[in-house]
Amino acid sequence: MFLNGIDNIEAYAHLFRGKRLGLITAPTGLAADFRSTIDILHEKFHLAAMFSPEHGVRGDLAAGALVDTYVDPATGVPVYSLYRKDSKRLTQEMLDAVDMVVYDIQDVGTRYYTFIYTMLYALEDCAKAGKPFVVLDRANPLDGVTVEGNVLKEAFASFVGNYPLAVRYGLTAGEVAMMANEERGWKAELYVVACDGWSRGMTFPDTGRAWIPPSMGIPRFHTALLYPGTCLFEGTNLSEGRGTTAPFELIGAPFVDAELLAKEMNAKKLPGVYFRPSYFKPTFSKHEGELCRGVYVHVLDERAVRPVELGVELLFTVKRLFGDAFEFLPPVRENGRPFIDLLCGDNVYRDESVDVPALLERFREESRSFAERKKAFHLY
Repeated sequence: MFLNGIDNIEAYAHLFRGKRLGLITAPTGLAADFRSTIDILHEKFHLAAMFSPEHGVRGDLAAGALVDTYVDPATGVPVYSLYRKDSKRLTQEMLDAVDMVVYDIQDVGTRYYTFIYTMLYALEDCAKAGKPFVVLDRANPLDGVTVEGNVLKEAFASFVGNYPLAVRYGLTAGEVAMMANEERGWKAELYVVACDGWSRGMTFPDTGRAWIPPSMGIPRFHTALLYPGTCLFEGTNLSEGRGTTAPFELIGAPFVDAELLAKEMNAKKLPGVYFRPSYFKPTFSKHEGELCRGVYVHVLDERAVRPVELGVELLFTVKRLFGDAFEFLPPVRENGRPFIDLLCGDNVYRDESVDVPALLERFREESRSFAERKKAFHLY
């Protein structure tokens, strides 16, 4: 039987008793019986504050939407924003309101996903303030073995990549926290409430749990599985499927030839996937209301698919076939880096002379090195 950290909380009750708790959570913060971590901590202990990441603690905010401070109507507990325009850190006011910070969010095992940086920022802030930090651990849905992609270069750090992880990093949130705490020398008082019944080779379907979307853009497990590769299209003028029922599974734009792109991609015989010509009109985001032509990426073998390599191959195939219309998006901020560089953690995708096979081999070598580096922090 598989149990997340929140399901084991009774065994760790001594950590929480008598303390004012601050909780960082999201809609995925649920126990096996679907009770929220919010309600459990509120009923059993003293939940003094909540800290909201991107999308809000109840998941009612869109990607990128700023979060305001408010009072949670169900519990009466104040909710402070960790997704503000000027900062994503715990302030002194927030830290003064609690004795301990608890983190419980289902991650998707991909470097671009912002929740782990909310966690790491808070861990560092707690270390500086002398406040203990607890991670209620959860399974990595993509497994804890497979590592893919390059490791982020520090010069390209941002909120979609703020720690030198591989793109698909094969660690749980608790293990990432342990790694950063050790490698950064924060010396935080860190506790990890571990999962039970999870082994490193398990993917999310092996846990037997219902999939709760970690955000509105990740509605299914297959979305999460493809996300390490297809998220790269967020840095381009192609739609990554936002505004459709299949974000990160549908990729296209008005200028794409769907039949040609599908034919070219299927000829590569990438493991575990099939590319079907597809047509769609996003209801919001890029190309809203326009007919887009592209591919639907079908997962045929969850164990075989290598999403990062898939994403790189698809990106450079689109660029080669439709280069007159294809564009990388400009920086969001003046004098900032293009978003594709922030996702990549490098500027290599914009290199006009890039050799794709050589690039992928370099990524594989970085993955192998990271896989060795992370072993010291395995809990399972």
